[in-house]
Amino acid sequence: MTLVVVPVRYPLTSHSTATLREAVRISDDRGADLSVLHVDPYQDSSHVSRTELKQAVEREFGELDGVRYVVRRGFLVEETILEEVAAERADVVVIGSKQANRWQRMVRKLLSDPDIGAYLQEKLDCTVITVDTDGQTDA
Repeated sequence: MTLVVVPVRYPLTSHSTATLREAVRISDDRGADLSVLHVDPYQDSSHVSRTELKQAVEREFGELDGVRYVVRRGFLVEETILEEVAAERADVVVIGSKQANRWQRMVRKLLSDPDIGAYLQEKLDCTVITVDTDGQTDA
């Protein structure tokens, strides 16, 4: 079964909602399972539960079939997302443009000005789809 992973913020922001909307559409189009991922930074005192994440998503989109809700803790949000995507062996990752920009900065520390989409596809061995703030997508 195909797996789509979408990292989101909690509480859901307008950017997270737009990214999640596209991830739901993609998972429906592909008959894929969807994994909604939130990362709590260790340095943050708030702790989000899977139940809270699920309730927030369902308030926005209604009950969704074939969806897994995952909350992880990590020092670096982007690195924790990459680890989770690799561990889940995701086929597709849907990220917002803000998340892509943060990954770009992180990767620039390692390499000189990489193409973030190509880098993530190589490292994750999956399709990376970026949703911009207007809801448009780049695969």
